[in-house]
Amino acid sequence: VQLGESGGGLVQAGGSLRLSCAASGGTFSSYHMGWVRQAPGKEREFVAAITWSGGRTYYADSVKGRFTISRDNAKNTVYLQMNSMKPEDTAVYYCAASYSGRGTFPPNEYDYWGQGTQVTVSS
Repeated sequence: VQLGESGGGLVQAGGSLRLSCAASGGTFSSYHMGWVRQAPGKEREFVAAITWSGGRTYYADSVKGRFTISRDNAKNTVYLQMNSMKPEDTAVYYCAASYSGRGTFPPNEYDYWGQGTQVTVSS
């Protein structure tokens, strides 16, 4: 499975961005999907996850109520809508796929990763 993120960029605090992650080369609906971010000098941080069907979602406390993860299995794409953004949301955002057959949600490991997209929030 190949994953490719898009939609990153520069936004002012309080603004919004929507990230997209397009999947190819596998059965997209077999995978739970997640977004993970990494800020400079910090460890990778879980952001949000969604089940293979889209029926359940899970968020980090730091983004709950501001970010929304969704997916369109017909388009093999997962999205992250980010609202009320803060400077501390600045990071490289990665989408990742976790095989749903493990039966674990939210996933504790991911099988495939995208290359990442930079998100910068100015104050």
